[in-house]
Amino acid sequence: MRIIEQLESQVRSYVRHFPTVFKSAKWSMLYDEQGNEYIDFFAGAGTLNYGHNNPAATSAIIEYLQNDGIIHGLDMATTAKVNFLQKFNDTILAPRYMNYKIQFSGPTGTNAVETALKIARMVKGRSNVISFTNGFHGLTMGSMAVTGNAFYRDEAFINRSNVSFMPFDGYFGDGTNTAQYMRKFLEDNSSGVDLPAAVILETVQAEGGINVASSEWLREIEQICRDFDILIIVDDIQVGNGRTGAFFSFEDAGLNPDIVTLSKSIGAGLPLAMVLMKPELDQWKPGEHTGTFRGNNLAFVASTELLGYWDNGDFSESISYRGDILRDELETIAYKYGETECSVRGRGLIYGLYFPQQGFAGNVTSEAFDRGLIIERSGANDDVIKFLPPLVIEEEVLRKGIGIIDESIAACLEKRESMMKGAYTLDSEND
Repeated sequence: MRIIEQLESQVRSYVRHFPTVFKSAKWSMLYDEQGNEYIDFFAGAGTLNYGHNNPAATSAIIEYLQNDGIIHGLDMATTAKVNFLQKFNDTILAPRYMNYKIQFSGPTGTNAVETALKIARMVKGRSNVISFTNGFHGLTMGSMAVTGNAFYRDEAFINRSNVSFMPFDGYFGDGTNTAQYMRKFLEDNSSGVDLPAAVILETVQAEGGINVASSEWLREIEQICRDFDILIIVDDIQVGNGRTGAFFSFEDAGLNPDIVTLSKSIGAGLPLAMVLMKPELDQWKPGEHTGTFRGNNLAFVASTELLGYWDNGDFSESISYRGDILRDELETIAYKYGETECSVRGRGLIYGLYFPQQGFAGNVTSEAFDRGLIIERSGANDDVIKFLPPLVIEEEVLRKGIGIIDESIAACLEKRESMMKGAYTLDSEND
């Protein structure tokens, strides 16, 4: 780790939480240079839905390279791109009766969000965008402007204008219908909220703390957008690609978004980001929005193979099956450790375990790492342990990882009790 500390910027984060040098990985497991193994409940923040080094993708990439396939081609036509587009249309779009044009932006999720915002503003001729409390959409200037967490926002490097924030579903915690709250602002010409070009939302706020929007709320937001001629953008970068069970997280709610952003697992572990837009929104002039790495041929090759998981409904059913196990086990843990007042939230294979006591979630994830589990936190106060295992995780490994969380909570409670007893003893001696 010495070379990391010597040369890499202070901005590094995950390496601080998982202080070891990883050497290899397979499916749901990571291995460090000392030969220690770790169960991965992080999955590259949702980039590795199909697991580490999935053999189907690895074999396809090796064959492509050995045949001198095109690695970089800007947005020129390549065999890899043609095959990917055909597969994505045949397997994902056509069966769902979705009619979208596809734009390949720069290679990361924030590039897709920037592109989506630019399209919406260009088409509607309006600058304002509505985002939601606790939303996370990326850290370049446009996407950061629609990100809610104050940790990422700073007056020195963000343009706060042209974005209005509204409360996400359940934000007030008292049953307030926040969709109607937003409608009231739009109906009132004196509210100070300019008519937006678009509304951007996540159906499950992953970084925001695993906040799950109800189907009813999502449909109500969509109806408001239709009533006021506002485009609706669904950011499916982290919770799409099967994370909630269906390929798109908005399918169960029956939404028909104008624009969808995809990245992370759409590239099968390699950099790839794309924007789906209704055909009438595709009003770009050639080269009007460009970038050196728009599209990634190796990612096209890998993704074409792994989209085969969606050739029938079996994979979606397996995600739901594993999700039920995860939910049931976490609810058992929440009941077992009732004194922590923890609670469970999530759907599919993205779940959160919320601990109201400041710092306790971090103690648990650190303890879990020492016991061989990679898992992160989310939420504005890092108070939610975020369960994000690969969608292909074996049931036995899933249960073992959950068991490590159980053991880690118990260990943290024991340490806390010991510290409290020690402090009490010290106070008694001082008296």
